[in-house]
Amino acid sequence: MSARTTRTRLFAATTVALAALSLTACQGGTSDSGAPAPAAHSSSVDNNQPSAKGGSGEVGEDSGSGKGPESAGSTTDDQASNSGNAGGSGSGSGAGEGQSDPGVPGECSASDVSITAANAPRPINHLLLTATNTGSKTCALPPYPAARFGEAQSVPPVAESSKPQALTTLAPGESGYAGVRLSSGDGSGENGYETDSLTIPFEDGSIATVKLPSGGVYVDTALTVTYWQTSAANALEY
Repeated sequence: MSARTTRTRLFAATTVALAALSLTACQGGTSDSGAPAPAAHSSSVDNNQPSAKGGSGEVGEDSGSGKGPESAGSTTDDQASNSGNAGGSGSGSGAGEGQSDPGVPGECSASDVSITAANAPRPINHLLLTATNTGSKTCALPPYPAARFGEAQSVPPVAESSKPQALTTLAPGESGYAGVRLSSGDGSGENGYETDSLTIPFEDGSIATVKLPSGGVYVDTALTVTYWQTSAANALEY
């Protein structure tokens, strides 16, 4: 065999070996990457498939148009409206409940009662006030008579020990009583004066004018009133 022939065969063998190595390298790279070119192309095509796009588009459109949430929101609005109506109804009911109970007597006014004043036989220097319901409905007297004698600028103190358990309530024709200590019996009172006028204001702003015994009365700093009572005896105990 000539030298030329030998070189030709070696070159051919080398070429075959290089081709084999090159093919092996290509196959190894594809296996290592795990993502051959055809597979990548297939994924891109899948992303462009109408079914996938349509599914994604439908979700996006529902979210964008708010069909699902909008229906829920509508229901919520209706519920809120109904709740508001229910609240309004409740408020109305509450307002009704807050109205005066026809079974509970209201406050007496100066136009509902007639008040008289008389000297008490005892204790001395005491006046007995009698308030009679001249109206057609039961009413409650104020806690005590805020008596103002003459030009007095202040209301006399009230004997706390005379406070009853409840307000004195008068049915038509019934009377309530209050005692008034006009002055001290031993002369210890100060700033005494005589007067022939007495007014008693009521809680609604009306004022009753009370006629005093003939000759008027004498009052000093011992002036004290009791709470309205249901009996004259109780009113004169203090």
